[in-house]
Amino acid sequence: MTASPYPRELLSTQQMAFADRLTIESGVPGLDLMEQAAAEIAQVTSQILQKTSGRRVLVLCGPGNNGGDGYAAARRLRAQRYKVKVVSITPVSSLRGDAASAAASWPGEVGSAWDADFQGVDLVIDALFGTGLTRDLDQRTVALVERLNKWRRETGQNVVSVDIPSGVDGTTGGIRGAAVEADTTVTFFRVKTGHLLLPGRLCCGKLICAHIGIRASALASLAVDTFVNEAELWRQALPTPQIEGHKYSRGHALVVSGGASFTGAARLSALAALRAGAGLVTLASPLDALVVNASALTSVMVRPADGSIGLSALLQDERKNAIALGPGLGVSETSRQQVEAVLAPSDHFRACVLDADALTSFVDDPERLWRATRAAPGPVVMTPHGGEFSRLFSELTNTQIHLSKLEKARAAAKLSGAIILYKGPDTVIAAPDGRASILPWATPWLATAG
Repeated sequence: MTASPYPRELLSTQQMAFADRLTIESGVPGLDLMEQAAAEIAQVTSQILQKTSGRRVLVLCGPGNNGGDGYAAARRLRAQRYKVKVVSITPVSSLRGDAASAAASWPGEVGSAWDADFQGVDLVIDALFGTGLTRDLDQRTVALVERLNKWRRETGQNVVSVDIPSGVDGTTGGIRGAAVEADTTVTFFRVKTGHLLLPGRLCCGKLICAHIGIRASALASLAVDTFVNEAELWRQALPTPQIEGHKYSRGHALVVSGGASFTGAARLSALAALRAGAGLVTLASPLDALVVNASALTSVMVRPADGSIGLSALLQDERKNAIALGPGLGVSETSRQQVEAVLAPSDHFRACVLDADALTSFVDDPERLWRATRAAPGPVVMTPHGGEFSRLFSELTNTQIHLSKLEKARAAAKLSGAIILYKGPDTVIAAPDGRASILPWATPWLATAG
């Protein structure tokens, strides 16, 4: 797994605002934070321009501190002899606080962004709105953003966004009417969840997290419960084979297959269990699939198990402590009964992974599944893709309820008592206790059957 190029903790916009406030209350002037942010933006911009031999920069400034970052960055770039033009969507006289101070330090003119001319520009800095945006862009700003995006696509020139591409919700990743399509985004202190959740992630381009003077100790006051899904997050929990161990000490995985025509996904799951380190793997299937599975596998044992009764008999062996079922299982009452057999209360610990048909079989009665998952003799992991999730958790995907993917996964975990692995290009894993992670490195090459 790719090592994260930025810190592990992910923040909501509210948590980031609180970190800013804590830092300022500790004695660090807000203007100092703004100047440090501007220094980082100017450095990244200069590095890009050096590679492209560009000299002309247009800075689009907004009405708040994001715009203040833009003014301060513009001043620094001008000091480096770049040809910098600043335009704003709001009169400078309306700025307040640190943003007003930063604008006052800009020695040049400030034009109107509504009349901005992109012709001949080598790079645009988007400093319109940051992660604090809580409303949709008005029609005039939407038109400006669309004009900027059109210029970028037609010319191939670079756009650098300050904090987050303007128009992206910093917490949900949703688009607030329209969003800037950046080549590079420079954010500060910690990455926000909206940077990694779609569709906002598609607007960010290369994501850089810069340090601007906010101490890491501020995290202790933020109750951070969302993280980048990288190896260091879970490496310590991954079992390591011991020198004195044997095959049973490494666990016995049981994978349940469907009928003869739908065995491939279950076999892939069985092989994955082996590669993950299971000491033994058994593939259980109906009699008609037994020969098909046996002829295709060498390191995996195959056993007959017709329906829930046959599966329950296999589960009498308490050494089978990890169960996976769903791929190719079929949508039926038999499948529902098999799931219930696996999740039935027991004195023997067993973890369970439910995927595909093991989930879809319950779309007409999800509460039946929740009763089983809540009573299971070990942790349950459910791995729905978007379609499966919307069918199983229809009350969470109602178009009238605007929840982010992260919020949906958390709510589903709490509702079901299971760990939810909500698959996709921005896979979210959420636990019933509220902890969650986002995987930013999914590959479209995995979008195949099986």
